[in-house]
Amino acid sequence: MANETIPEITLNDGYKMAAIQFGTFQIRGGQGLQQTMAAIKDGYRGLDTATNYDNEGMVGEAIRRSGIPRSEFFVTSKLPGKYHRYDEATKAIQESLYRLGLDYFDLYLIHWPLPKRDHYVEAFQAMIDAQKRGLIRSIGVSNFEPEHLDRLIKETGFTPAVNQIEVHPYWNNERMLKEDQQRGIVTEAWSPLGRGSAALKEPLIQELAKKYNKNVGQIILRWHTQRGIIPVPRSSNLVHQRANKDIFDFKLTGDEISAINGLSKPDGRVDGQDPNSYEEFE
Repeated sequence: MANETIPEITLNDGYKMAAIQFGTFQIRGGQGLQQTMAAIKDGYRGLDTATNYDNEGMVGEAIRRSGIPRSEFFVTSKLPGKYHRYDEATKAIQESLYRLGLDYFDLYLIHWPLPKRDHYVEAFQAMIDAQKRGLIRSIGVSNFEPEHLDRLIKETGFTPAVNQIEVHPYWNNERMLKEDQQRGIVTEAWSPLGRGSAALKEPLIQELAKKYNKNVGQIILRWHTQRGIIPVPRSSNLVHQRANKDIFDFKLTGDEISAINGLSKPDGRVDGQDPNSYEEFE
């Protein structure tokens, strides 16, 4: 299957990425390879991995085995916190590419800002320099707050293309979505369905699923895309993988989007990870 059913979003650097990406968190090994290859067969071309997921090799192998040209894929990976210093970041980018067996990343993100350690600016500078050498096309961040974004922009003169943050019905993160939009940054959502199944059981979402003849996951993912967010759902279930991208043939109303936004909770984060204090595991 081709990629024609998935619209594309244009980033602030002119590159385009699919409006839904395939997340590979906790998808690893031979089983993960089969699941990722099935997703590719179903039309996914945006593949989201990270050094901390310990599966970059599997993702690269899935691309090679697919028989589809590298140029059709949009591959994202992420820099772990232990490699934020400039020289370490430079090597980590190269090592990630070696593991994947690729010549360049379509998108490369700083996984967490780790402001207590305060090396994210030099990590970003290493990514800018790697971009100049052709190793990265689009540069972005993940879990960055407004003050982190502004410092990057001020000190490097470069605005990230993407900020991948936690967004789901119990944590709508409207605040950061607006902050990203004000800076011309596209928002991506990790854990777009939440972890666990609580949001999927919400009566409001179940009612909308009946109204539109979709499943509850499709309603939530459409809620993301209509807000201008690129969701990165992870699923090892082949039926769910297929359904997750079949969301562009209907539209929620503005009131319905607002109603789902209203499910957000002050303590809604899945793991309570506050980017200002969260210390990424080594």
